[in-house]
Formats: sequence, C-alpha cells, structure tokens
Amino acid sequence: MLGVDQPVNLNLLEIPAASAAVQGVVMELNDCAFATLNRITATSDANEGFKDCNFAMLVGARPRGPGMERKDLLLENAKIFSAQGKALDAVASRDVRVLVVGNPANTNSLIAQHNAPSLPRNRFTAMTRLDHNRGLAQLKEKSGAALEQVKKVIIWGNHSATQYPDLHHATVGGKPALSLVDSSWFKDSFIPTVQQRGAAIIKARGTSSAASAAAAALDHVHDWMLGTPPGDWVSMGVSSDGSYGIPEGVIYSYRYLQERRLQHRAGIGDQRFQPRKMQATQRELLEERDGVKDLI
Repeated sequence: MLGVDQPVNLNLLEIPAASAAVQGVVMELNDCAFATLNRITATSDANEGFKDCNFAMLVGARPRGPGMERKDLLLENAKIFSAQGKALDAVASRDVRVLVVGNPANTNSLIAQHNAPSLPRNRFTAMTRLDHNRGLAQLKEKSGAALEQVKKVIIWGNHSATQYPDLHHATVGGKPALSLVDSSWFKDSFIPTVQQRGAAIIKARGTSSAASAAAAALDHVHDWMLGTPPGDWVSMGVSSDGSYGIPEGVIYSYRYLQERRLQHRAGIGDQRFQPRKMQATQRELLEERDGVKDLI
C-alpha cells in the first residue's frame, strides 16, 4: 500500500464483542511474517486506535437490517462515524489521510469530516475505487485487451446504484473506448453492471464484496500517496469544490490525477458525460446529507 520498504504500525479498532475474533486476526497477521508489518495493536478504544495515526481506513459500518429504512440506516451509521470523526480530530496525526469504506461511504465520510473540524477537509475521502476497478474489468473483458491498456474510466457521484460510470474519456490501447464497443453495450450493460455489481456479488456468495473491496482500498491509498500511473487517472470521492455544478462540500466522486499529492482535475475539456445521470446521483447525496443534518 505504501511501498515495498515502508514499515507499518497497524492499529486494529474493533467493537468489544469481537475482541476474541480480532485476536485471531492478529495471530494470522503475525503468522504471515510480512516484512513491512512492524507492530500490531488491537483495541476497542477509538482514542487509542487513532492515536497519532497517519492513515485511517474506516471499514466498519452497520448493514441494513430487516425492515430498516434507508433513513434509519443513515442515522445509525452517523452515530458511528461522528464518534470516529471526533476521535480523529482529538488524537490523530495532523497529516492524517482518511478513507471511508463503510457504506453509505460518501455520507459517512461527510459525517466524519464535519466532526473533525481541526483537520483539513481534503483529508477525508470515500472509496469509489472499487467501482472504478469494476469498470476497468468490464471494459477489459468486453474489448479483449490487456488490463494495462485500459485507461481513464471515471466514476461520478455516489458509491451507490445512482453512480455514473463514464467511458466518454476512456481509452483502450490508446483508442477511444466508445469507438470499440457498441453504444447499447455502454448504456444497457456496462453502466448497470458496474452500478449493481455489489448486489450481484451478495446474491452470488451470500455476503458483501471482501477481497475486491480490500484490494480497492489498498489501491486508493497507494495512488493517493505515491501517484497514479503515467497517462491515467483514478476515481475518488472527495469534498466537492463546486466543479460541474455539484454543491460545494458534498463528498462526490470525480476523476483524479495524482502526482504524489491529491489533485482534483476538474477541467477535462470535452464534457460529454450525461448531465441527467450526474444530477441523479447528486440528488441522492443531498438527500442523504439532509437525513443526517443534525449530526454535521
């Protein structure tokens, strides 16, 4: 995640009820004998877990239960992420980078950010790299090209079924992707497949994405810190600066080019994305924000 020679002190934050299970995780990590794993601390105290941390990967969130409305889910997760935001604000390193993975990731990131007022807003991100990677994989499979030839997919908006996976700037072997695939495939297969991939995996294996989500989290932090491959970009949910008419402050997924620092590249010239899809995912994010307004 941080390079082949960067030692890591790993703090694992878990709820008290899972204290025995997390000790099993610690044992397995030790048994892997990773060369860069320097120290492991397992705790249920957020102030201990986030003490002086440089990277915080907020994975845990409450899933929706039977009969639970989306608003109820938002409020339950708001309690978790407001508490974690306050702990980060109090004890984390001032250069901390925060990745929120637990869903609804964009709004959970917004909640954590607003509860950490002493930290810069751009230190809080939400993971849409999993959706980005899913888009790369779908285009690779359709085109038959090697993965390294597929570039410049964009995920706009929310990490949800309203997101807009965009191929208007994507290339395959240097050629425009949309010149190599049917328009109907892009609209009727690619977009809904990426949007609904998480649900399809749950249906197939009976539980949420695990390995692919973990790989995407590692990719997200790696490229945030070490830079994207030359001539390519990634997708990341960050605090909007008002680009494309997205209200300032909303955690929205844009395309990013990173050269050892986070750079939001809004002006990509040819804006052939579909405003209707951009606005649909924006509306959902604003509804989610309004649902937790008392906690931000």
